[in-house]
Amino acid sequence: MKMSGSLNHEMIDDAQAKRAQAYADHFGQPGYADPTQMYIDQNYAGYSAENQETWTTLFDQQMTYLREHASKTYLDGAKAINLRRDRIPPLSDINARLLPMTGWQSKAVPGYVPAKAFFACLSRREFPTTIVIRPKESIDYLPEPDIFHDIFGHVPLHADPVFAEFLQTYGLAALECEDDHHTERLARLFWFTVEFGLIREDGELKVYGSGLISSPGESRHALTSPDVDRRPFHLETVCDTSFEIDHYQPILYVLESFEQLRDAMVTYAERVMTGKGKPSSAKRAVPTP
Repeated sequence: MKMSGSLNHEMIDDAQAKRAQAYADHFGQPGYADPTQMYIDQNYAGYSAENQETWTTLFDQQMTYLREHASKTYLDGAKAINLRRDRIPPLSDINARLLPMTGWQSKAVPGYVPAKAFFACLSRREFPTTIVIRPKESIDYLPEPDIFHDIFGHVPLHADPVFAEFLQTYGLAALECEDDHHTERLARLFWFTVEFGLIREDGELKVYGSGLISSPGESRHALTSPDVDRRPFHLETVCDTSFEIDHYQPILYVLESFEQLRDAMVTYAERVMTGKGKPSSAKRAVPTP
């Protein structure tokens, strides 16, 4: 699926990308169970000078703000993977640093990855990564993911062992879940943590969710707007809260630590997975890198 308005959608128009997208679209059907068949080459030469300029503009604009307002765990992760301002990151460079730390890798995909396919990737400590980048006119907000959202927004947290464990446990539980009630609740948990989460560090609110990290407008709105209801994180409350994707979020949840998120996820994964005869401890079901 092309990203409308992308400056470099030709990067995902070749035969390899079409095959990978077709496989992703059928994932879960008989004969379509291998997430690696959805992965493609990054084709780095396909990025234009304008694409690189967009990355640098976004990087500078966000990092200036995030140095004071992002979670220390995020900032430490950005350093650990050598996130640079001067160029769109080659995924091979990111993975060379990330793999030895937590076992996570970023894998290029051609476009939309269905939910079960996405969960299958997370369960393997592999993050499906969009490789196109937003157009200049959409710098402040883009409803679709792009490489800035995925790499700048998501991947630094994958360098943290606690968050890395949470995310894989989430993938395992969501992949095994066949109950629509739990599936909806897991989607809400992802939205209010991985995408739009806040955390309290040294008494101050910080952003860590990728939707906030990668959005110049919403990262500031999340911390300063009087219209945002910032609630303490409680897993059951989060899972009972609905959301909409087409505007700034009016409700956000605040963690006290990433251990709080990991432990809540392990407990919830036990509920989901034991119902299918899976191991009674989700922690034991999570392989270490």
